[in-house]
Amino acid sequence: MRLAHFLSIPGVLLGTIFFALSLTPSLIPRDAVMQGIVSGISFSAGYGIGVLLVWLWRFLELPVPREGARRVIGWVTAVACVLLALAFLWQATGWQNSVRSLMGLEDVDSGRPVTITLAALALFLVILLLARLFRRIMRFLSRHLERFIPRRVSLLLGLVAAFALFWAAVNDVLINIGLRVTDSIYQKLDARIAPDMPAPENPDSPGGANSLVRWQDMGHQGRQYLALRPTQADIREVAGRALEPVRVYVGLNAAETPEARAKLALDEFIRVGGFERSVVILITPTGTGWVDPGAINSVEFLHRGDIASVAMQYSYLPSPIALMTEDAYGRESAEALFQAIYGHWRSLPRDSRPRLYLFGLSLGALNSDRSFDFYDIIDDPFHGALWTGPPFRTDTWRAVTANRDPGSPAWLPEFGDGAVVRFGNHFGGYDRGSAPWGDFRLAFLQHSSDPIVFFTPDALWSKPAWMNKPRGPEVSPDLQWYPIVTMFHLAADMHAGIAPMGFGHSYAPADYVRAWLALTEPQGWGEADLDRLREKLKGYNKR
Repeated sequence: MRLAHFLSIPGVLLGTIFFALSLTPSLIPRDAVMQGIVSGISFSAGYGIGVLLVWLWRFLELPVPREGARRVIGWVTAVACVLLALAFLWQATGWQNSVRSLMGLEDVDSGRPVTITLAALALFLVILLLARLFRRIMRFLSRHLERFIPRRVSLLLGLVAAFALFWAAVNDVLINIGLRVTDSIYQKLDARIAPDMPAPENPDSPGGANSLVRWQDMGHQGRQYLALRPTQADIREVAGRALEPVRVYVGLNAAETPEARAKLALDEFIRVGGFERSVVILITPTGTGWVDPGAINSVEFLHRGDIASVAMQYSYLPSPIALMTEDAYGRESAEALFQAIYGHWRSLPRDSRPRLYLFGLSLGALNSDRSFDFYDIIDDPFHGALWTGPPFRTDTWRAVTANRDPGSPAWLPEFGDGAVVRFGNHFGGYDRGSAPWGDFRLAFLQHSSDPIVFFTPDALWSKPAWMNKPRGPEVSPDLQWYPIVTMFHLAADMHAGIAPMGFGHSYAPADYVRAWLALTEPQGWGEADLDRLREKLKGYNKR
């Protein structure tokens, strides 16, 4: 069955249905180019399924329409596909605005249907050409093999050989070259020292002349983390009294192995008096080594500077790339730092040692969760952890969400009696629990619109639990689950990157204030004080 002697009629029909469904809203608002990419991939997937169904029909030797009937079917299909695409393109602007309005963004006048269509068509043509190249190679190999082995066996071997050839080309050439180029770019960015970030003048400060970690070995994110912290005067302005917060950061180039860097971090932390503060935060950064300033600034203000934090870089690549290429290394690094800091903390007298908390955002949350085994700390646990925007692969998050109390939504679960684990966001949550929150506390901060948290490959064939009612207040009521298409939606949402602060994977300082306040319970903060703090933190929300 061919449409204009070039395309499969069932493929075009299913592709257009997938294209139309891809225009419906998802978690994050998109621009026209990103929407075109999602729509192009969706059309290609539908087209591929249609071609597969035609092949299966012919393989089973089922009857096919005659030439005249095929021509009529082709024209009817073409008209139906055009009308379907136009109808959904016409509604696309309203669907995007339904997401934007929930996030406080201005409505767009047009969804730019022409841009979407052209981008989708261009991507489909590229995928179609690659698919036909694959088929030609497979047939070429099969014909040559057919001289020596049965035809069906030669087809199978040709398929396997063509797949291996394409995989080698993509993996060994495109991916490896791309990773090397990306690695080189981010390595240079990590080594760059901004002119407005000179080494500390105080020789005893981290990065100063007497520091065990050289300023140039801290990496760009580490230097930024140390340079942009609130000062004692800043905290005193809001809290009335304050100490200078202690921060320690060890960059990827400071030592050869994770264990050596962890030992260096511990020695530096002891040198600057980190364990002499009332609260210690052990941070696992994101893939680039970035530490969310809103997260750490907020807890430093809340504890009036009587706090110390330590972080160690394990990569300078963005989190999605680091997750693919350095997954095990990130875990090893987080484990090494935890064992060093926790091991020394555990050796201190119980009645005088500081409270110890873990923190991680995104990939940092995943690796922080992996950094310890509950059986190793059960006789002397640290005080708790705040894991923000945890990827769906995070083990503790998955187990707790899957075993949440009946009736509690997946986007804001309640687990057990709330004595250990609690979830929250800017709509509340940390006050939920029939039992008091115990001495050991795990807190998850997650937006109901965060695709990093709620993406899952299972969305390919089953409706995610977070889409059931009641939904998160920031999730469009027009969002529906569709097989295959929804997974492409969520995958694109992870890279859309235009959610405003306080939505999606962008966590606002006010979110962190609420989380740290519930988790660590600093004393002496009334509502008026917290309002001043939230205003102050807005000026420190820098990357």
